[in-house]
Amino acid sequence: MVTKKETPDLDFEALLEKYDYKFQKGDLVKGIICGFDAQGVLVDIGAKAMAVIPTYEAVEKGENPENVFKKGQEGEFLIIKEEDEDGKFLLSKKKVDFAYAWKELEKIKANDETILGTIVNVVKGGVLVEVSGIRGFVPTSQLRAKETELEAGSKLELKILTLDVQQNNFILSNKKVYEDTVEEARKNIFSQIEPGQVVKGEVVRITDFGAFIDIGGLDGLLPLSQLSWRWIDHPTDILHVGDTIDVEVIAVDYDKQRVSLSLKNLEPDPWIEAAEKIKEGDKVTGTITRLKNFGAFIEVFPGVEALLPHNEVVAYQNETDSIVKVGDTIETYIVKFNPSDKRISLSIHETQEKTEQE
Repeated sequence: MVTKKETPDLDFEALLEKYDYKFQKGDLVKGIICGFDAQGVLVDIGAKAMAVIPTYEAVEKGENPENVFKKGQEGEFLIIKEEDEDGKFLLSKKKVDFAYAWKELEKIKANDETILGTIVNVVKGGVLVEVSGIRGFVPTSQLRAKETELEAGSKLELKILTLDVQQNNFILSNKKVYEDTVEEARKNIFSQIEPGQVVKGEVVRITDFGAFIDIGGLDGLLPLSQLSWRWIDHPTDILHVGDTIDVEVIAVDYDKQRVSLSLKNLEPDPWIEAAEKIKEGDKVTGTITRLKNFGAFIEVFPGVEALLPHNEVVAYQNETDSIVKVGDTIETYIVKFNPSDKRISLSIHETQEKTEQE
């Protein structure tokens, strides 16, 4: 039988047993949000006193904890300071979220998934981004766009290159997203493309030797010689970056994954018409398109060039007391005409055979 005198001692022991916990710094505990005070957020974790999440461990700078947490809300928290004399523990919600975010990022990296990041700041050598509350860095070499084209607040599709929570190393790539997409597109294109096909593409780059055309994720080369039947000095004479054009696939290298394209193949072959309208011995008037050490090229029919040999050029200049230049109009005679090889030889004089016939 329990006497009244013994009751207070037993009640005290029962109370101690009720709060017989072994919480330590670094423990992950569950709790319920009970309220707010000047320090931060009050949480019941089953200790003899309310634990506190300091405002700086509960929300980002400038945020109000009451707008983020609700009374009665359950959650997981990290003990960052063991109980004081009043039995109060200090907790962190941000560190728990941070740990879970890192785990999620590790899973994303393992699966080679794409994530969306927000640019925090553009700095020397790249941009700082925030992904799931964690800040990472995208080097300039891993950006598709130029740094000057980026601004804080804009979004980037990213892939994780390196991730090390111990070293706080979080490096991402914007370029790899594009490269992986392009690689997939290349595989699809090469499984379908073949010579003779006509495809639509966009001019993405122009060089002295031709233009690169994006034909659906794959850049094909349109050589200078395949731009037109007429002589073109530079691709920019007829093309500009951003132009959309139809081109014919003329060669596919499946091993090197290269595609050669033609624009002139979509136009009628002028040599066929020329063969019907001009012949050896004819006198023709043409325009000088190019001057070389071995002679001058003269357009004697739209899209058809013929060669006036160097000795003939010299003879013409001596007879006319002039120096020929590109753009000059000149009268010549066709000496040889081979339509199949697309070659015409010229002379400034009629051939002996032609003279005798006349």
